[in-house]
Amino acid sequence: HTTPHNSLVHHIMFSLSGPLSSFSTSGMACTRGGLTLGASVGAAGVCSGPLRSPPASRRPTPGFHGRHSSSRGSCSRAALSKAATFGSLSIGSSSLVAPSSSSSSSSLAGAKGKKSTSSSPTATPVRGRGRTQVARTAASQQTTSEEDTNELSNGNGSSSSPSTSPSKEEEVAAFSQTRNLDEPTEGFDAIEECIAEIADGRFVVVLDDEDRENEGDLIMAAELCTTEQMAFLVNNTSGLACVAMCPDECDRLRLPLMVASQENDESMSTAFTTTVDLRQGTTTGISASDRAATTRALANPNSIPEDFARPGHILPLRARRGGVLERPGHTEAAVDLTKLAKCSAAGLICEIIDRDTGLCMKRDALLAFAKENNLKVCTIADLVRYQRKRANLIAHVATANLPTKFGEFVSHTFRDLENDGIEHVAIVKGDITSENGAHVLCRVHSECLTGDIFGSLRCDCGPQLDLALERLQETGRGVVIYLRGHEGRGIGLGAKIKAYQLQDEGMDTVDANLHQGLPADARDYGAGAQMLANLGVTSVCLMTNNPEKTTALSGYGIEVSDRVPMVTLVNPFNKKYLETKRRRMGHIYSSENNS
Repeated sequence: HTTPHNSLVHHIMFSLSGPLSSFSTSGMACTRGGLTLGASVGAAGVCSGPLRSPPASRRPTPGFHGRHSSSRGSCSRAALSKAATFGSLSIGSSSLVAPSSSSSSSSLAGAKGKKSTSSSPTATPVRGRGRTQVARTAASQQTTSEEDTNELSNGNGSSSSPSTSPSKEEEVAAFSQTRNLDEPTEGFDAIEECIAEIADGRFVVVLDDEDRENEGDLIMAAELCTTEQMAFLVNNTSGLACVAMCPDECDRLRLPLMVASQENDESMSTAFTTTVDLRQGTTTGISASDRAATTRALANPNSIPEDFARPGHILPLRARRGGVLERPGHTEAAVDLTKLAKCSAAGLICEIIDRDTGLCMKRDALLAFAKENNLKVCTIADLVRYQRKRANLIAHVATANLPTKFGEFVSHTFRDLENDGIEHVAIVKGDITSENGAHVLCRVHSECLTGDIFGSLRCDCGPQLDLALERLQETGRGVVIYLRGHEGRGIGLGAKIKAYQLQDEGMDTVDANLHQGLPADARDYGAGAQMLANLGVTSVCLMTNNPEKTTALSGYGIEVSDRVPMVTLVNPFNKKYLETKRRRMGHIYSSENNS
């Protein structure tokens, strides 16, 4: 035990077989010979004599800001789900056959300069690519039966069962629900509101994803921490108070990692450093006032390494340089939020627990806790979207002419600054900056080695890429954004081949990803949107069947003024795959949604 007091007056022991609550202790639990756990007593966050009873309420110290309840709209999948339950994949009376020039002429007309009157489309937010992978919503978890595949064309233009095509109004509804990336997840507060709370020296509750820790932390600016706030944190969390810091400050204060990075086998690879106490103005270091003083000192740019004793009772954490865009954890969220609040880049954080069970609270309990204590609450996923919208994700590398079998184009390469330097390509035809960069025919294409290069019949990727380039040549103005690192909808080439194996054994394309513990779709289109903006494009006639692409582009500021369906020949190898995308992923294979 790091505390010098060792009497029963200052400690309360718990059997290892029972729950350990930090509500009436410092929360700094320690082992004693492997038999018991000890923690300094202090219900009010101050080391005390006799054990005190827990406070009757979890309400924060007077002066904490009240949470204004408000009803928030969220992007509904209702229209999209409805569109996903229509009959066969059809355009008019032809089921998924390569369209003739006449069948696509009306859609392509908009790409030649005629602005569509349809609303800017979107449906649901795209969850992160790269290191931020979040599984698709429950809409993609629906069951697909073998009967679904019988609705598709056999590739000869005939359908094996009558088709039911969506109405024009229904498809427009599915593609016209624009969602701003700054709009919070339903039931949560906006990131801007949480930033304001941090700037005012108040706590916010921050939740990570259910597929990660599924926990919530109290987070506030370390430089503004008071004794009362530290006491509130100790009384409502595990008590293991941590201060998330940027790497440069950890190095400046000589705070080495507790274990080397290559030896870190903690469940979330949290970068714990050496524990510290402030030397001057503190006693044992464990009380709320002592820990608040240490917390403030860690955030003070004038502090020096000699100001801290080691070990201590505050645990500094080393955040990743790229913040939540590199690692979507509470450590990085704390640093990002404090930076956005114009505070020192250091955040006090600790996991919120249930006082009765000693277990970490989950979503519903955390929302109730935040409401009871008048605290704002947000998700790391929302913070990721907020940061991606504002971050510089790409850098232009080079430009060159590119003659192809489809015609002559201009190629632009871009380096992805987030995803390990992956390079993307833009294939441009004509002057896409004319008309202020509006209504540009555009295809945002995800890399598919097997389909694009080897001509695999298991998907429709290769034919869609060819069709997009043919349309660019036909119209004389447009762009294909080719995004690399999107293999298997973002899961990687090896995992995609494994998914093929699972599909051979009877799974569909969605379940084959989920069975591997991977998202049904892990792609993000932020880099593609920034490439378009870099090239001077402001709005696009998007060649896609996928509503999430329209969601992503509009969320990043590229208006989608029209949608051009990408319909290619169905074959026995991709029939079930295409039907699964329609039924479980909301893809719409019709031109009737164009206004």
